Amino acid sequence: MADGLSIDKVYHPYVDALEKELEYRSIYPEAQSRSANPAQIHKLSLGTSFSDHWFGEFYLVGEKDRRGNFELEAYELELKWQLSEQGEYFADWGLLFEYENETEADIEEISVGILSEKEWGRWSGTANLHFIQEWGDDIDDEFETAFAWQSRYRYSQALEPGFEFYTGQTATGLGPLVQGAINLGIRRNLHWEAGLIFGLDNKSPDQTFRFLLEYEF
Repeated sequence: MADGLSIDKVYHPYVDALEKELEYRSIYPEAQSRSANPAQIHKLSLGTSFSDHWFGEFYLVGEKDRRGNFELEAYELELKWQLSEQGEYFADWGLLFEYENETEADIEEISVGILSEKEWGRWSGTANLHFIQEWGDDIDDEFETAFAWQSRYRYSQALEPGFEFYTGQTATGLGPLVQGAINLGIRRNLHWEAGLIFGLDNKSPDQTFRFLLEYEF
């Protein structure tokens, strides 16, 4: 990843056939004396569905370092494939394909993610397992994996508390999440998420705050 951080977002396996979305994500990892991690990571994307089962998204990724310098670091392409209908099997399934190219270094990355979600009444659990390959002149070619889990309680459309767990090469963390959605009219929604992830080992930031704002239309 251009940001070099395992903590980011938990993806759901669903595709809405008529959906378009504009998404903004930001991540604020606490400074580490043993790592030159960025102060802020910002992602802006535009996405659209191509059918009942395919959704594509294009991202611009920017970073702000500890000295206050902000740069465009990478662009990303994502393609999500919904494999099963909701409720068709014990859990709902999807695949996520990603390609990333850094703008200031010869580093490229591809990944395939397995997405799964299961509901138990008002509770739901979502799991992501990613297989990642990096290569380029400015990095040692390597293969890695990352896992993310989200559990949330549907108190109401506007408020869904829960928790998240992330683990990967650069961080392992666990923390609370709150999210919700506001209906703005026919097929128009504003979805938001905020989470505070606490590091569980020495390689992780002590705290990482993440925020997401998504306009669906």
